[in-house]
Amino acid sequence: MTVPRLDLDSLTLAAVRAGALAGRRATVLGLARTGAALVRFLVDAGAVVSTYDRKPAAELGPALESLGGRPLRLVLGPDVDPADAWRDADVVAFSPSITPGYPTAEPRLRDALEQLASRATAGDPSAPALVSEPDLFLRLCPAPTVGVTGTKGKTTTSHLVHALLAADPDHPAVLGGNVGQPLIDRLDEITPRSRVVVELSELQLPSLSRGTTVALYTNVTADHLDRHGSLEAYRQVKRRLADLVDRDGALVLNLDDPVVASYAGIGGASVVGYRLDRPDAGGLGVVDGWAVAAGVKRLPLAGGGEAPAGPGGRVMPVGELQLPGRHNVANLLAAIGAAMLFGVAPEAIRAAARGFTGVEHRLERVAEIDGITFVNDSQGTQPDAVIAALRAFEAPLVLIAGGRDKGTDLGPLAEVVAGRAAAAVLIGESGPALARLFRLAGLARVEEAGTLAAAVPRAADLAAELLAAAGRTAGATVLLSPAAASFDQFVDYAERGRSFKAAVAALASAHAAEGSAGAGARAADGDASGPTRDGAAGR
Repeated sequence: MTVPRLDLDSLTLAAVRAGALAGRRATVLGLARTGAALVRFLVDAGAVVSTYDRKPAAELGPALESLGGRPLRLVLGPDVDPADAWRDADVVAFSPSITPGYPTAEPRLRDALEQLASRATAGDPSAPALVSEPDLFLRLCPAPTVGVTGTKGKTTTSHLVHALLAADPDHPAVLGGNVGQPLIDRLDEITPRSRVVVELSELQLPSLSRGTTVALYTNVTADHLDRHGSLEAYRQVKRRLADLVDRDGALVLNLDDPVVASYAGIGGASVVGYRLDRPDAGGLGVVDGWAVAAGVKRLPLAGGGEAPAGPGGRVMPVGELQLPGRHNVANLLAAIGAAMLFGVAPEAIRAAARGFTGVEHRLERVAEIDGITFVNDSQGTQPDAVIAALRAFEAPLVLIAGGRDKGTDLGPLAEVVAGRAAAAVLIGESGPALARLFRLAGLARVEEAGTLAAAVPRAADLAAELLAAAGRTAGATVLLSPAAASFDQFVDYAERGRSFKAAVAALASAHAAEGSAGAGARAADGDASGPTRDGAAGR
C-alpha cells in the first residue's frame, strides 16, 4: 500500500497528537539549538528521524545529550553527502540559518538543499516536503501570535510585549523565536488561551507560509546586505510578515519610519500606528511626557471595541520606563499597542512596563567603577542601533567598536560618533577601517586595541582622563556598541557581551584590590601618626 505524500497544509496540532506523523520519515538539518528542538518534537510525534550535521559526533556532545536518548539516525561529518540524510524522507525540517537560497549554510549543504527546493517547487511528487521550524510552529500553534520584527529593537520589544501580555493572568504569555527559544519545543504548553510572542529575523521570514495574528515592526533600515545583496532585497524580506498578517489581526507600525509606515493597508488588517509625537487616530504617541492612546481598538478575539485607557487616553509617563534612549520610548509604544489589542488593562500595562529592566546585551548597564558606567550593547551590530545607543547617554562617552564588517554604509555613523563620543577604542577586523573613518569624521581620540580584553581597561583610562579634565568625579560612560558582527573573534554577539562583562568584572576586582591596598596604607599611616595627632590635640 502506497503511503500518500505528507500534506503540510492539512497538518494541525490535533492531527499530530492523533498520530499524523507516526511512522513518517523526517530529516532534520543541523543539530544546533533549533535542530535539536525539531528532533525532539518529531521523534515524540512518532516520526522516524534522521539528522544531518557537518560536525562529527565528537563535536556535538551537548546537542546529542539534549535529545535525551531519543532514537534517530545520525548522518554526521564533513565527508558525508547531505542528500543522504533525506533519501526517501517525507519531510525535511530546517533551522533559519539553513534557509534555501541563503549563504548561511556551508556550500555543499546549500547546493544540495537548493536542488531539493527546486524539485519541490517544480511539483516533483517524490520530493519531500520542506519546512522551517518557525513555519512549522505557526502552522501548528493553537494560540494567537504576535510576530515582532525590524532591523533593530526587536528583541527588547519582544521581551517588553511579553511582559505586558503576561500582566493579564487569564492568558498565559509565551516568548520565543529569534530570542533563542525554539517555540516548537513549547507547543505542549500552549493552548488557545495563550498569547505567543515570536521574534522573527530576516533569516526566518523568507521561509514562512503563515503569518501571525499581529505583525509588529520596530523599523526597517539597512542590515545584512552581505546576505541579501541590496537594500531593496532586504526590505522585501522584512515586508513578508506584513504580507502574511491575519486579516482579522492587526499591524503595529512605527510611523516615524517611512518604510514601516508604508505597510499600512497591506492585507486589509487594521493598523495601530505609533510615533514619538501626538498620536494619529487609532494609534499611540507621546503627549506631555505620557504615552497616550487615541482610540486603539481591541482585536475581535479580545472582544472588539475601544481598548480601555486613562483620562485623555493616558497609559503611563514615559519617564517611568527604566530603559535609556528615545528609541526605547518607541519600543514601549509598540508594546503598549500590542497589549491594548489584546485588551490588557492600562494599570496592568503601566505596572509591567515600569518593572521591565531590559534585555542582556542591549544597552545593559554592567557596572559603575569610580564614576564610570560600563554599558554592554553587544547586539549593536548595525549603524542605526549604535547611533541610538550613542544618543542614549550624556557626555563624556568612550565608544568601543569593531568586529566583522557587515557591508553597511558606516559614513552616517562616523559623523554621530564624532559628535557624541569623546574617544573610541577599536577592536577586531574592522578596527583599522573604523579608525580611519572616525578620524576623517573629526574624532580626535581614536585608538586601536585589537581585542576586547585590551579595549576595556584602555577605555576606562580614557574615561577617567575625561572626567578629570572636566573636574568631575562621576558621569562618564564606556559603551560597547560594535557596529559589526562578532564572528571574527567570538561565536556570537552574546559571547562578545559576556567577554565584555568579564573584562569589566576583572577591572572592578583590580580597582577593589587597589582600594584595599590604599586603605591599608592609609591605616598604617594613621597608626604611625597617632601620637603626633594626640600631641597636637593636647597643645
